[in-house]
Amino acid sequence: MPFFPVWLAGLNFGDREIGLILAVPMVVRVLVVPIVGILADRVEERANVLFWSGALSLLTAIALYWTSDFWPVLLVYGIQGATYAPYLPVVESIAISGVRRWRFDYGSMRVWGSIAFIFSTLIGGQMIQKWGGSMVLPSMVGGFFLTTVMAFFCPRIGPTRRRNQPINLQAPTGGGLRSPQLLITMIGVSVQQSSHAVLYTFASIYWRTLGFSGTQIAVLWSIGVAAEVMVFFMSKMLSRRFSAWTLIFFGSSMCVLRWILFPINFGFIGYFVLQCFHSCTYACVHTGIQRRIVASVQEAQEASAQGSYFFYNGMFLGLMTLASGYLYAWLGVSSYYVMAGVAAFGLAMVVLARNLQPHSSGFGERAGEAS
Repeated sequence: MPFFPVWLAGLNFGDREIGLILAVPMVVRVLVVPIVGILADRVEERANVLFWSGALSLLTAIALYWTSDFWPVLLVYGIQGATYAPYLPVVESIAISGVRRWRFDYGSMRVWGSIAFIFSTLIGGQMIQKWGGSMVLPSMVGGFFLTTVMAFFCPRIGPTRRRNQPINLQAPTGGGLRSPQLLITMIGVSVQQSSHAVLYTFASIYWRTLGFSGTQIAVLWSIGVAAEVMVFFMSKMLSRRFSAWTLIFFGSSMCVLRWILFPINFGFIGYFVLQCFHSCTYACVHTGIQRRIVASVQEAQEASAQGSYFFYNGMFLGLMTLASGYLYAWLGVSSYYVMAGVAAFGLAMVVLARNLQPHSSGFGERAGEAS
């Protein structure tokens, strides 16, 4: 993910074209996942979905070897977005089944994905420093090959339980999925998260123009994930000390500050510190919104609520990624100031949602929340 834009830039695509290519899979993914999720709940073994998802994605990665023009790349990468879309949500559902049935520690499982991202990104930094953007496709093919192979090792635990039981639309507090507060909160957080679009799309390209080596760029991406992991490790402690609203407000405010400072070239150390802000702008906000969802809906509605949040998050990020190509072509690195405005708008929506809660009395209130 961090180095694919470098490969696109190597094909002499403009900023608008890069933004469009990266945006299309995000939109396609949002449309495909709910459909495949329903099918995965109905099959006898969800792990079988992983094999077909990985194998078809591997074929699209191989197909990219024969594409160099804009429209073929857009088409193949869009198809890859559709084929790979079910993989992570199905893995997530199997992991959650392990938590529910056998009380596995979700955090201990999730952290390995982040650690793998850190190490693979550091290795990718070494490779791109040595071979440039030509290393991207071989790495992608190798990654999807391993993804397909690992589908054979995924636990076979049978179908989801209670999938034929009707959903009770009465939530514990606030009207559940029909709650305007939950809806506005999810949309506000999704808008705030979409402000990361310029970072995800053009950060690697921008850092290369500043003369940073591939290793330095890999370190910058990795430290953001490492900081994120630390927050997830401390999530239980944070939940005891701070309300979900406080975590969302703090993370969103830090997001505004992050994008205001980003255009200023503080050098490698400066961007190292700014990447550590990812622990606030993503991890704190994600922890907060998950707690709000748990506090607002019953367990029977949890999958629907997560699906709704995935839809809003993916759609806004996809649209903002599309817009980022035009913004970056027009404003360059100053487009981060626009992202600061987007994050501020998302924060304002969450503040509005917070004020819809009856009998609220300050950011530290925990009434109706699950820790």
